[in-house]
Amino acid sequence: MASNMTCPPPMKATSEGVFQGNNPLDYALPLVIVQICLVLLLTRALAYLLKPLRQPRVIAEIIGGVLLGPSALGRNTTYLHTIFPTKSLPVLDTLANLGLLFFLFLVGLELDLNSLRRTGKKALTIAVAGISLPFILGICVSFVLRATISKGVNPGPFIVFMGVAMSITAFPVLARILAELKLLTTDVGRMAMSAAAVNDVAAWILLALAVALSGSGHSPFVALWVFMCGSAFIMLCSFVIPPIFKWMSRRCPEGEPVDEVYVCATLGVVLAAGFVTDAIGIHALFGAFVVGILIPKEGPFAGALVEKVEDLVSGLFLPLYFVSSGLKTNVASIRGVESWCLFVLVVCAACLGKIAGTVVVSLWCKVPFSEALALGLLMNTKGLVELIVLNIGKDRGVLNDQTFAILVLMALVTTFITTPSVIAVYKPAKKATKSEYKNKTVYGKGFATSQFRIFITFHGIRNLPTMINLIEASRGTGKKETLTVHAMHLMELTERSSAILMVHKARRNGHPFWKKDPNKGSDQIVVAFEAFQQLSKVSIRPTTAISAVSSMYEDICEEAEAKKASMIILQFHKHIRLDGHLETTRDEYRHVNRKVLEHAPCSVSILVDRGFGGTSHVSASNVDSLVTVLFFGGHDDHEALAYGARMAEHPGINLVVVRILLDYNAANSGSVSVEISEPPKDDDVIAEFKDKILKKSTIKYMERVVKNASEAIEVIRDNTRCNLVIVGRMPEGELAALMRKRSEFPEMGPIGNLLISPEFHITASVLVVQQYRPQLSVHALASLKEEEASTD
Repeated sequence: MASNMTCPPPMKATSEGVFQGNNPLDYALPLVIVQICLVLLLTRALAYLLKPLRQPRVIAEIIGGVLLGPSALGRNTTYLHTIFPTKSLPVLDTLANLGLLFFLFLVGLELDLNSLRRTGKKALTIAVAGISLPFILGICVSFVLRATISKGVNPGPFIVFMGVAMSITAFPVLARILAELKLLTTDVGRMAMSAAAVNDVAAWILLALAVALSGSGHSPFVALWVFMCGSAFIMLCSFVIPPIFKWMSRRCPEGEPVDEVYVCATLGVVLAAGFVTDAIGIHALFGAFVVGILIPKEGPFAGALVEKVEDLVSGLFLPLYFVSSGLKTNVASIRGVESWCLFVLVVCAACLGKIAGTVVVSLWCKVPFSEALALGLLMNTKGLVELIVLNIGKDRGVLNDQTFAILVLMALVTTFITTPSVIAVYKPAKKATKSEYKNKTVYGKGFATSQFRIFITFHGIRNLPTMINLIEASRGTGKKETLTVHAMHLMELTERSSAILMVHKARRNGHPFWKKDPNKGSDQIVVAFEAFQQLSKVSIRPTTAISAVSSMYEDICEEAEAKKASMIILQFHKHIRLDGHLETTRDEYRHVNRKVLEHAPCSVSILVDRGFGGTSHVSASNVDSLVTVLFFGGHDDHEALAYGARMAEHPGINLVVVRILLDYNAANSGSVSVEISEPPKDDDVIAEFKDKILKKSTIKYMERVVKNASEAIEVIRDNTRCNLVIVGRMPEGELAALMRKRSEFPEMGPIGNLLISPEFHITASVLVVQQYRPQLSVHALASLKEEEASTD
């Protein structure tokens, strides 16, 4: 009997437009564009809402996928059939899996086989325990599920899939959580990363076994053939891929752009490997993962590959995979008390297996209980890899709708609770501050030239020339090494894979990250520091801090205290353009600077870089700079004067100190009434400066008496034709009070704002200095509050 059913016509790629009577949503390309835009809008909005809870972006993407599916918005059949019609799903799934293919390639690039080989016995034991117990519990749960909601499934693949789903740890998600909690450089963080890497590789091997077993072939030898061919593929890649890519890496020198041919060839190899593993019967993802893990991580090649691929894949195509998964997830299929009890059972078994297994073995390895518990909670992190396992199981018919929904919710719950639970149970011990150090200011012991430690922060290569020239100017006479510089490279932690590659490159905070192997390429920043250190008698110790911008100030303050710094030098959040105007680099850095000023353990200065010393390092014999200190009075001006005096020790630095005084007779004759607090110490500081420092011919001191703020501004304008101007952040006294007005950047103080304003045309760099005090003054503290724009 002939069937009356007819197949719907396939979707055409593009429409002829609404004016031709076409509905764009009936065509593949415009429909997938709408789907992508909707996904990006929802997932980014959820990520923003979950940011205060310190949740990784994968949580927002999983929730977004579920909300777009039949569990929430998809309950409206009109919406579901319009935006996600059945005939569009093959296109959506193809794009999602293509994005996933390249994302798994990036995950492979993050895993360093050399670090896996160096994994200590303790981390290896913890990893094995973190896999074994949850795998066993997963097998036990599989029997319960087969007797209730998963009747009739193939027992072999179902058991293996359940074991893998319970025992997996999402390495990329865990790395981001550790970085967010600032645990990457702790013993817990290093052990968790090592154990998770081992766990990740083991989980992929187990998943390959599960996929091989889940094939539809009737002969038991089919699964064996699949597994053997997969093993042969990995062996072949292990011999062929590393030498080829090492050759490519050698032909890509540091600092030079990577040849496009090599990038295209690599992406072609990834696709070819995916085709081979799909043809074998495992999954195309395995081929991409194997290629990524075998590519050498040394040199710039791996980093260039990440830069070329990650933004498009992670930002655009990967969220489609979460939607593809969400469309298969129907929370409404979990009906009745029995099903929800099974959900609780699955969550408890997953948590118990991971946490208990890790904690018990960690305690056996003599890890303290709080660290062992934190390790257990961290190893319980699921994420994208978990969804991949579940989707493969769903596509192969191993997991039905109800089981799939339960396991997706389990992955969501276990990942969501990781960050808050780790924060609740584990407080990493702060670095022991060897003792409350004394030299927290430059002025400290008057104008003595004792050992001086400065802590400089920078954001990239753009800051290097001025920073090195400033260090050169601060190093004194050069007769003996009196200056130690700790330079911290501030890197923002992002959701990009390259952030994890940065983590691999960076050593522990507070320790040098010099590269010992000359064959591995050299970082331009390291080269610059090495060259300067060889030419001068300054000890430079560079470090790297990788954290979110919101908590970056904590790294700066903690490290400055640990290194017993006398001054922190920050970069202003604007840089100079070719036309001489200042342009915002990142407005978030302004928040960092304010927080450091408020919480710093020593003096702080903010450098407005207008090219001090030029665009390259100036050797000591060629230094010829004019530095001006504008002195009004108060603690911050004392510090500015002391720093200028230290610079004046350098034979190539000429120092001019201009003290600006108010004519009290003229000021009192007007109607100005200002509360003043004239520090009596100003005259003593100036007297000491004259006695100890003014004897040198390269130092000049002058006093200018003014009647009002306008005359003071003219004096400032006349004395800023120099290379660097140093001022106190919050000068004190009646004249300083007269000059306070509503300013654009209150953290720079009244004089600093004047010097960087567009109307005040100067070419000199500006250093705004704040002296350390246990408690900042009312004016200084008020100016740092975000809502305050002025103090009067």
